[in-house]
Amino acid sequence: MTLTELRYIVAVAREHHFGKAAAACHVSQPTLSIAIKKLEAELGVTLFERRKSEVTVTPVGERIVAQAQRVLEEVEQIRQLASAGKDQLDAPLRLGAIYTIGPYLLPGLIPVLHERAPQMPLLIEENFTARLAEKLRHGELDAILIALPFDEPGILTLPLYREPFVILIPDAHPWREREAIPAADLGEETVLMLGAGHCFRDQVLEACPACGQQGDAGLGRMLEGSSLETIRYMVASGMGVTVLPCTAAGAEQYAQRLVRIKRFAGTPPSRTVALAWRATFPRPKAIEALRQAIGQVRMTCVERLSD
Repeated sequence: MTLTELRYIVAVAREHHFGKAAAACHVSQPTLSIAIKKLEAELGVTLFERRKSEVTVTPVGERIVAQAQRVLEEVEQIRQLASAGKDQLDAPLRLGAIYTIGPYLLPGLIPVLHERAPQMPLLIEENFTARLAEKLRHGELDAILIALPFDEPGILTLPLYREPFVILIPDAHPWREREAIPAADLGEETVLMLGAGHCFRDQVLEACPACGQQGDAGLGRMLEGSSLETIRYMVASGMGVTVLPCTAAGAEQYAQRLVRIKRFAGTPPSRTVALAWRATFPRPKAIEALRQAIGQVRMTCVERLSD
């Protein structure tokens, strides 16, 4: 039994597919399959039920995979404990970010962090919150940038800034001369939103329940985009209106003849962006350097919660 074999069975249990697991482990599928069959023969049990379209974990396999995951986490802890004796800023930091934060924070963060910690490059992954949380728990990421609420056992969170939402409209829209827009008015418009799985979509629907409802003829409807950038382009082309976190509104990117940014009437909906990391992560100075660097990034529309 080897650590490599344990990594393989954890990957198959996660992906439910030998080919995808092999790709995740950067090996060929035959190499992974042979290693797992060897481990099954050594243990004398079947870990996976192999079907044509799906791979499922057997009951005994579930217990073994869970134990394998714990073993791999402990191995990672040994590595991190060893690295803690070195300069904590003299190694890469594996940082995850949700799709609606990364493109708008990272361009300003990278140069600031490079100046503060030139020997600590970032290995960056963008993903959904649930996937980032899983990778953080399993030691595949060191820290993640997410939107609150976020509650995971053994994970520390630090609120960084509160970000209000704004409304983006085409320049020719009838609202162009209005100073602020009530959320209820969005229900009568074609509203462009992210697809299911994005936490920002859920936050928008919480602020504007009518935005997710298909109306009768002449009333509002909802269209989906794959990213905030795609949605912003669609608004600029006149397809509809949208709600964006203020850092993604792109005030510097388009001339006023293409889009206009409008405030919500009253108290605007907002989100709180936070940094999360494992309580046992042995490089607290790296987390602190990251926090300080984020605090120096120029974002004029947000309310700082941590400097």
